[in-house]
Amino acid sequence: MLDVDAIGRQVLAPGGRAEQGVIDAFGPGILGEDGHIDRGKVAAEVFGRPDRLAALEAVSHPAINAELDVQLRGLADGGEVQVVVLDMAVLTESRLGQLESGRGYTQVVVVEAPEAVRLPRLIERGLTEEQAQARMASQATDAQRRAIADHVIVNDGTPKELAAAVDQVWAELTGG
Repeated sequence: MLDVDAIGRQVLAPGGRAEQGVIDAFGPGILGEDGHIDRGKVAAEVFGRPDRLAALEAVSHPAINAELDVQLRGLADGGEVQVVVLDMAVLTESRLGQLESGRGYTQVVVVEAPEAVRLPRLIERGLTEEQAQARMASQATDAQRRAIADHVIVNDGTPKELAAAVDQVWAELTGG
């Protein structure tokens, strides 16, 4: 599995593919005391502000796709990997994973939960209700995600129920 959010953090980290471009686009106000990008400051700048989010994505998404391509090439060169899962939150809203090399995704599995379930989960992770609402408002709708999905998993129950649903889709994808 490749965690695309982790790759997004990597490209913004010190020396990352998108660090300087994001600093150039947003200015020194997004820097932390250490002189590097403070992701919290970037989040405050972009969530709920579509024009600022688009500016961030214009710099970060090409860098993420470039790193994805490198990692996928490395897996393919190893020869034994048959399935790679790209775990990404903003598939519908972006071109992440749509790689010019042709190594991108071929099947889309959407994991969704009703807003009444998502909101408390985000708050449990440390966001305020206002921050959580802004983040959800900047994301695609359930209908938009379903429109591109080959498989939909509803994550509104227990972790055990989610695992069973994932196992079922995995069996369908791998023929197992």
